[in-house]
Amino acid sequence: MAIQHISQLRCVICGTMYPADNRYTCDKCGVTGILEVEYDYEKVAKTLTRHALAQRPWTHWRYEELLPVDFSLPLPALHIGYTPVYHAERLGEWVGVRDFSIKDDGRNPSASFKDRASSVGVMKATEYHAKTIAAASTGNAASSLACFAAAVGLPSVIFVPEKAPEPKIAQLLVFGATVIKVKGTYDAAYDFCMDACAKYGWYNRNCAINSYLVEGKKTCGLEIAEQFADMMPDWVCVSVGDGCTIAGVWKGVREMFHLGFIKKLPRMLGVQASGCKPVADAFHADKDVVPVDGVTRADSINCGTPRNWRKAVHALRESRGEIVAVSDAEIMEAMNKTARLSAVFGEPSGAASVAGVKRAIADGIIKKDESVCAVITGNGLKDVKAAIETAGTPINIPADLTALDEELKKRKVL
Repeated sequence: MAIQHISQLRCVICGTMYPADNRYTCDKCGVTGILEVEYDYEKVAKTLTRHALAQRPWTHWRYEELLPVDFSLPLPALHIGYTPVYHAERLGEWVGVRDFSIKDDGRNPSASFKDRASSVGVMKATEYHAKTIAAASTGNAASSLACFAAAVGLPSVIFVPEKAPEPKIAQLLVFGATVIKVKGTYDAAYDFCMDACAKYGWYNRNCAINSYLVEGKKTCGLEIAEQFADMMPDWVCVSVGDGCTIAGVWKGVREMFHLGFIKKLPRMLGVQASGCKPVADAFHADKDVVPVDGVTRADSINCGTPRNWRKAVHALRESRGEIVAVSDAEIMEAMNKTARLSAVFGEPSGAASVAGVKRAIADGIIKKDESVCAVITGNGLKDVKAAIETAGTPINIPADLTALDEELKKRKVL
């Protein structure tokens, strides 16, 4: 049972320690007192070795000593994690950096990074004998949870804002979730979900308060460390919404460094949309987050009240990193260029990481001779409307070669 490697839960505000039980936040600090899962790394190091990893399945469960999961329970029968890393030379030329790679987390079962967290969430719900699991989401966490709840036969209730993209709603419905479409923003959906979980006793999958879920997200960082090994990039770039994704990725690479799997740590680059950048503002002002009314096409990072901002800021500070904001126009251009120059189709929030690297290079944050890995957090089919907008329209003509010849010449295809 890998949960035996957990030493305690620690409040990120006051530092109070708790046993690793079924709790969400600090008793003293309330809902803002998010907890951090801490491990006995001496015990972990005894069995998590290169030799041991070589014998294990190529999924994120391979890092079992660093996951808060009872492995005596049956795991979801889906392939999660160990998503590919591609060296993207042509995309790197467009971005402006000598050594550019992308990690395509759109290859997960529900086509998003959030599967890492949801898989842990359903395991914890099973461990605690929950009858139902619930979450609020702008889309990806929702479809991911619906997917993994279906995989283990657990009923799910999902709260989404009214503007959630239709493809993500379709995923929820086809996986059998009970979908509650809430009038208003993600924050309204989140508050409603919290009230419902408290009333009905549902297991709460929201990473904003559930510290165990971030442990699933950190497997991306564990994989990056294992995949790059002695060739670790100078920077790892992740889009930022609530803040727990970049915090998780940083925790993963930091743990692999501590355990001796890598010899150097990367710097973290966070990316927010210009229309929703409360974490960036807090980081640069060195103050607490001020909630905003977020407006951006990148719905998965449209989080105006980020609840894991402290973990995100800590990851940026500890890694000597930086966070930038990019416009929707920059995000949409990056979505287009990422697909055409690397053949990886990312949704707006996923392509935001590529846009952020380009912005960071232009601002002198990242040097052109440095190496970068950008994480693509979701597949472009998650937001077909945005994809069509950035890709252009098809040629609409009759089946006539003369007409075809004219159109091809007009577009300089011939």
